[in-house]
Amino acid sequence: MAIFKNPAWVEQHNFNYNSVDEVPQSLFDEINRDLDKLQSNEPVVSVVIPAMNEEVNVLKTIASLARSKTKYPMEILVVNNNSTDRTQDTLDRLHVRSAFQHIAGWGPARQKGLEEARGKYILQADADCIYASGWVDTMIDSLQQEGVVCVYGRYSFIAEPGFPRWQLFVWEKLKDMMAEIRHVKRPFLNAYGVSFGYHKEPALKIGFVMEKIRGEDGRMCFDLMKHGKVKAVRASHIRAWTGPRTLRLDGSLIKAFVRRATKEVKRFHEMFVPMPDHDTKTSKNRFDW
Repeated sequence: MAIFKNPAWVEQHNFNYNSVDEVPQSLFDEINRDLDKLQSNEPVVSVVIPAMNEEVNVLKTIASLARSKTKYPMEILVVNNNSTDRTQDTLDRLHVRSAFQHIAGWGPARQKGLEEARGKYILQADADCIYASGWVDTMIDSLQQEGVVCVYGRYSFIAEPGFPRWQLFVWEKLKDMMAEIRHVKRPFLNAYGVSFGYHKEPALKIGFVMEKIRGEDGRMCFDLMKHGKVKAVRASHIRAWTGPRTLRLDGSLIKAFVRRATKEVKRFHEMFVPMPDHDTKTSKNRFDW
């Protein structure tokens, strides 16, 4: 894991465009050549990406996924979640399938992707992330293990002014330690859409929560636990990389840490007992961190 600077392969895809109009056609051509070599008309794996107002960010995600080195036939499916910017213009210039979900929210967007996906296995990705070339194979290899119904990976933050890489590295180490505690009795709290995979068949029967509420991925994972095991994919070389915009909302890394640490301390005792069964579609339980 990079301690003092972003990995070179991450920087390669960390484009600095402000709108789709700034993106040169040559970049679209390069990404599309990679996509044409990668994707299959009969995929075993569907990488599903919800995107709401991500006209520039989604380019980074697809460009990195297009460089995947995989033995599995795969497709990339992007769900335009009622974007009001030019996300669809970006998607129309890329050789990926897209679908439209007019209901705003992470759950509705993921549900649309689940229904439209052609693969037996679903990998969830986010439209503001950069993925390693081995991410697909490492996740699916784990998902295919006997008794495993869903898997989750880890993620890192891309350094930027105000958020130096070494501080983010320390944050990630603390976050990973907490994930290990959660995994014993409440692994669904580690299931984030940034790096999450599952079998399509049982997921279709369960469905995502159809309202705009955080933790839609954890709710799905919780319900999938009735069908099999949840496996953590801890490999550092396939960590997803994302910008620190969720941390930025708190104003600083220190403020972000204090807010999250306070929440974790208050519910720490809960991590040692399983969560009772309940209706994840209507509950107000916290399924996020």
